[in-house]
Amino acid sequence: MPIDPYLLQRVVASTGLSEAEATRVIGDVIAFHQEPIAELVRRRHAELQARGIRNAEIYPLLRAELAERVVAAPDLSDRQLRRLVYG
Repeated sequence: MPIDPYLLQRVVASTGLSEAEATRVIGDVIAFHQEPIAELVRRRHAELQARGIRNAEIYPLLRAELAERVVAAPDLSDRQLRRLVYG
């Protein structure tokens, strides 16, 4: 995916990164935001569960995280989240 040259110059100017470094950072951010919702939910669920957090606490955290994304995901119920995690 080509990077918007205006965005690239803006990041270079505001951070002092080289164009190559800024290109890599922008690519990483874009890739982060392109992660499919199902994969994001499964990954975050596993991370939170590994920290000893139970599902009753995890699902509200996941819903809050999804709502805060640049392009917010739909509001998912506990049942929908559980189906994404466990199938």
